[in-house]
Formats: sequence, C-alpha cells, structure tokens
Amino acid sequence: MTIETQTQRAEHSPLRRIVGSVFAILQTRLELVGIELAEEKDRLLAVLFLGLAAMMLATMALIALTALIAIAFWDTYRWQALAGITAVYAIAGLVCALKARSGLRNAPLVFEATLAEFEKDRDVFRKP
Repeated sequence: MTIETQTQRAEHSPLRRIVGSVFAILQTRLELVGIELAEEKDRLLAVLFLGLAAMMLATMALIALTALIAIAFWDTYRWQALAGITAVYAIAGLVCALKARSGLRNAPLVFEATLAEFEKDRDVFRKP
C-alpha cells in the first residue's frame, strides 16, 4: 500500500504538473510559430509571383515604348531620344531599388505574435 501511495503522489507532484504545464505552453507556442511561418511563406510566394508578373509586363511595355519613341524621333533626334529614354529608365530603376531597400529595412518582425506570447509567458513565470 505504501508503494502505491508513493507512486500516486509522485505522479501528481506539483513539480510534475509545472513541468507538464511548461511543456504544454511550449507546444502551443511552437504550433503558433509553425502557423506564422506558413502564413509568411504563402504571403511571400504570392508577392513574388505578382512581382514577377508585373516586372515581365512592365518590361514588355518599356520595350514597346522605347521602340515607339525611337521610331518617332529617328529622322530628327534619334540620339537624344535614346539618351532621354535611357536616363528615364535609369532614374526609375534607382527609385525602385531605393523603395525595395526601404521596404526590407522597415519590414515588421516575422514572428511578432509568437514573441508577444513568449513575453506574456515570461511575465507570468516572473510574478511571485
């Protein structure tokens, strides 16, 4: 009887319950990380494909515009027209590169919700 009683007490000890709770919390947080990672992957893939489509269509439009302007000014200002088009493309490319760099620098934290939950958990365990 004493062996069974000690076994039952060991199974329900406060330390064991705390450890079980900590592992349950960690499991929940890891599931949240997985969900956020999957959402971020889906969002990035959608943005990537839309960006590639936009770049392809914009490139085709710029080629057509370049040809149109070169043909229109071929007899009178061919070099000036081509130099102007090149300058416009270079400035537009620089603006796009600066915006892309700014977008990367100002991006939100990837696991913001998970980090907030970990912060809450830490505060709970710190309180006496």
